[in-house]
Amino acid sequence: MRNIDRRRFLQSATAIGVGTALIPNLLSCSPSQKVNIAIIGVGGRGRENWSKSKNENIVALCDVNDESASEGFNAFPKAKRYKDYRIMFDEMADEIDAVMVSTPDHSHFPAAMAAMQLGKHVFVEKPLAHNVWQLRTLKKAAEHYNVITQMGNQGHTTDGIRKVKEWYDAGVTGEVKEIFAWFNGPEFGEGKYFTKPGQYPPAEQAIPESLDWDLWLGPAAVRPYNKVYVPRSWRGFYDFGNGELGDWACHTLDAPFWSLELGMPTIVETEFHSGSPNGFVPDKSVIRFEFPERGNKPPAVLKWYEGGLKPENRPEWGIDELPPSGMIMVGEKQSIITGGRPNNAMLIMSDEEWEDWVDNKMPAPTIPRIEGGPVKEFLDAIKGNGPMPGSNFNYATGLTEMALIGVLAQRFNTLIEYDAVNMKVTNHPELDHYIKEPVRAGWEYGEELW
Repeated sequence: MRNIDRRRFLQSATAIGVGTALIPNLLSCSPSQKVNIAIIGVGGRGRENWSKSKNENIVALCDVNDESASEGFNAFPKAKRYKDYRIMFDEMADEIDAVMVSTPDHSHFPAAMAAMQLGKHVFVEKPLAHNVWQLRTLKKAAEHYNVITQMGNQGHTTDGIRKVKEWYDAGVTGEVKEIFAWFNGPEFGEGKYFTKPGQYPPAEQAIPESLDWDLWLGPAAVRPYNKVYVPRSWRGFYDFGNGELGDWACHTLDAPFWSLELGMPTIVETEFHSGSPNGFVPDKSVIRFEFPERGNKPPAVLKWYEGGLKPENRPEWGIDELPPSGMIMVGEKQSIITGGRPNNAMLIMSDEEWEDWVDNKMPAPTIPRIEGGPVKEFLDAIKGNGPMPGSNFNYATGLTEMALIGVLAQRFNTLIEYDAVNMKVTNHPELDHYIKEPVRAGWEYGEELW
């Protein structure tokens, strides 16, 4: 017996990207010319994205919180500063080529739509949007406005996820009818991603001078400020975030979604729910997804475990202990395991068998490799230096929709029968309210595309 969490499994894979088709240069300058970028959401994940874009022209920075954005403001003193991206676009539309959106989940959609309506290329953090209607609209908008798009799920640019798909396509695994995924996220508690409020709804507190609370709420319903929302633990509130499942499915489930062409589930059920305050995520849960036949591919069942829960460790896997987070595609011939991200992938077999397989039996690569992570992939595509990003909105909207149907089942601790064609929860029609959520006046986008 061996521990799967050994050195060769943890060794970082080279971060590389792939798309599906070469595209022409979309700037009115040579491919070597710098891209003029506006950043919406400068703190948090925004830092990760602007730090990888320093060789371009960061022309505008937009954040509702001066304190969390201060590092970015100091890094780009010549960039114009805004709190409201609607004003930024009114004043600077002609000076911007691309927009990077790193706001909380509930604000992704209006920011991305406002940019695309002006013909700007968009990079949006995962999960791509907050509800299914927004996802379908983003997909329509990408085609309608003819822009380059990218969701920031880093694992889709790696060698590991390509190997998973190549191995499955080559018949190494045989048919896959079961997928297990588990994620051990940040602990609950003060200062963590999922800080629980002392009461629900949280008590009103004084708004910090550095924060424009009304703009932070954006399309969401008005409510009193409480520090439990900002800057990080908004992820635990369903009105703003999508918990561990929404946050990490775009990483952990990316490889099976892509390689198995899972599409949309027809049934999603909460098998275990540890309980939670109204409108807040549970500490622990288990969600089961059922996928129908897809062409010649058999039906498949995917189980998601979170909050430190894991699937039962099967003897035939020969694994001493499953890693804290991971994914297993159970094949009729061979099974594949990855971590919480698909960066590192391997077949479940002994060390000796694995080394022999890598040296003598691994299928040759069939999917193009592109050096660099998702930000570089996005910028190269804009300049015409590379293919369309692999996690463009045509792909990323489906991956995210699958996850959000799971979030909906988790939120109401129920079984959902999902009609993906019509975007309907057929056995709970009252839940259709969450397929397309109401928004505040002034934040309506995308209706013109329907």
